[in-house]
Amino acid sequence: MVKAAAFDCDVLVIGGGIIGLSTAHALTRAAPGTSVVVLEKEQGPARHQTGRNSGVIHSGIYYRPGSLKARFAVRGAAETVKFCAEYGIPHEVTGKLIVATAREELPRLHALVQRGRENGIPVRELGPAQIAEYEPEVGGVAAIHVGTTGVCDFGAVAAQLAEVSAASGAEVRYGEEVLLVDRRPRGVAVRTSTGRIIRARTLVNCAGLHCDRVAELAGERPGMRIVPFRGEYYELTRPELVRGLVYPVPDPAFPFLGVHLTRGVEGDVHVGPNAVPALAREGYGWSTVRPGELAATLAWPGSWRIARRHWRYGAGELHRSFSKRAFTAAVRRLLPAVTEDDLRPVAAGVRAQAVLRDGTLVDDFMIKESPRAVHVLNAPSPAATASLPIGREVARRALAHLAEV
Repeated sequence: MVKAAAFDCDVLVIGGGIIGLSTAHALTRAAPGTSVVVLEKEQGPARHQTGRNSGVIHSGIYYRPGSLKARFAVRGAAETVKFCAEYGIPHEVTGKLIVATAREELPRLHALVQRGRENGIPVRELGPAQIAEYEPEVGGVAAIHVGTTGVCDFGAVAAQLAEVSAASGAEVRYGEEVLLVDRRPRGVAVRTSTGRIIRARTLVNCAGLHCDRVAELAGERPGMRIVPFRGEYYELTRPELVRGLVYPVPDPAFPFLGVHLTRGVEGDVHVGPNAVPALAREGYGWSTVRPGELAATLAWPGSWRIARRHWRYGAGELHRSFSKRAFTAAVRRLLPAVTEDDLRPVAAGVRAQAVLRDGTLVDDFMIKESPRAVHVLNAPSPAATASLPIGREVARRALAHLAEV
């Protein structure tokens, strides 16, 4: 074994979102004394996917039984609530409705009931009158109530993970973007935007929107590409129209849940998101274009195959992005009383969606390993909910690599 002095740390985590910080937290818990450094290019934690989502603690009802998403979301929902309670982070277990607004959606709704039961999630089936008991302003032909769904501030969860990890000996460095990765016979070395060189025995890539690029810097051929999708949100100016969380029945052909209504921990109600192509990895508006990143997305064969396969769905999403009237019409399927004047634009988010060369949208979490490295290559929603179990899994793999060095 190489002497510890040859390295600046045992495990170097790239990415200060909720997955990277959960991994650091898990490492300090599982192996006290392990030296951990987290590098984050922004000036604080959770500036992208983690801090720009709807704040929903997902139950796990949507995900294929036995998948990482199903197992980690169900476990992570309970752990997130416990973590928030322990550290005084605002949260609430509200439950949610998944509403069928047309009879042709009923088979998919019933399939969700079965999937929920297979995943061990309590589900209650509702008729129209029972829907009104939960949400008087919501219309539908049938619905299911999922009691374990909740809301919290995931940005605050990430910040708390950073604080707890630092108290246990991890070092979280902000403003340090990784530019080069040199994988050596016994360890790795990275160079950051500040000119610093950091040597580690094991590398963990939790770079989110940039995870494929970091994997390539490390000499990997990940076989996927992050294709960014922007989710645009509105805020309801009449929040009294919605008591809790209301979702449509999702389209199983696409990995997005559709425009939904979310009452947050502060009582505001967010409406969205849609899903439109972003013109940059951090493209939070149509005016943000990074030609190099856009060219890389367009050069990936999977991007064109997605477009051919889902062009009707995509056209509808684009229409709703440019037309508030069309977006309002989509919302009115769930909430008939809403008008255009009830919707006020708020900050958008970007989903880091892994796409394979053949155009397959990766459905499950994707964690790949290579010598002296662990790469988290697909961790969109419900990754925030599942962050504590994901962090433990990534930490377990990193520690196994550490034992080999």
